[in-house]
Amino acid sequence: KLIDQAYSPFHAVLKCGHLVSDMQMFPRPEPVIIDEELEPVPKTINTELDIVGFIKIADIASPPVLSRHLVLPIALNKEGDDLGSGLPEETEDETSASQIAGKMPSFCVLLHGSLKVEGMVAIVLLGPDWYGMLYSQADSKKKSNLMMSLFEPGPEPLPWLGKMSQLGPILDAEENPYGEDDSKSPFPIQPRTKRSYAQNVTVWIKPSGLQTDVQKILRNARKLPEKTQTFYKELNRLRKAALAFGFLDLLKGVADMLDRECTLLPDTAHPDAAFQLSHAAQQLKLASSGNSEYAAYEHNIAPLQTDFSSSSADRI
Repeated sequence: KLIDQAYSPFHAVLKCGHLVSDMQMFPRPEPVIIDEELEPVPKTINTELDIVGFIKIADIASPPVLSRHLVLPIALNKEGDDLGSGLPEETEDETSASQIAGKMPSFCVLLHGSLKVEGMVAIVLLGPDWYGMLYSQADSKKKSNLMMSLFEPGPEPLPWLGKMSQLGPILDAEENPYGEDDSKSPFPIQPRTKRSYAQNVTVWIKPSGLQTDVQKILRNARKLPEKTQTFYKELNRLRKAALAFGFLDLLKGVADMLDRECTLLPDTAHPDAAFQLSHAAQQLKLASSGNSEYAAYEHNIAPLQTDFSSSSADRI
């Protein structure tokens, strides 16, 4: 009895116009009880599920759902016998049944491929004022599954879409609500923007991250004056992060490192390198005090203008 109630698949018929397909859902959908009702009665989904429309994934986004289920087609032979849902005892029978099932045309397979290619979801009527959606979910780069998500019972499960019964096809509109270049949406959702994956903030969750940033500054310091712009860019990035975290001791420590690098410069080093290192170290020491104008977060350490730097710029 427990196996039949909890682990048996849910069989249903999926319809879309004249297209029909037998299907099964795993795990079996549980009855839903609405607490707001005076005399709550468990609601169960119908065994005949109608697709009432299609909508773009971007419009439906990631909606709140009650449960998610894997949808598999059931292949039936000409006599109406089930070929795909049973578990034959003999291996040869199982192989032959799978081969026959794979050759039978299925609306579920067609729907799955169409939703995946078009980037859309199918809105399904589960019962009176109860909706769900069918969509393609990727398991890996090469494998995907047809999934069913159940919304909260009610005529308006997703507020930004309005009442489901009042949604209509695009062709009924006087003009395309998505615009000629498909850049708009008829629903109040955030417009699509090109997301940047550049790391705009400095994060030191692990000591290795801080060590890497300090070593990057020291590497650029040894290549002055060729790397002047890069050196100050990395220095200001570390300075702002240290001020934001209240890590003032870091600024003094980096300043001491720059002073040490200045004393270790070889005789063949460019004269401008010593000036830039001393200038940067002095600026960091002023910022580490925490009470001067140089400790302001918006302040940036600019390269020191020297006769050597101006002459090199003229040569460039």
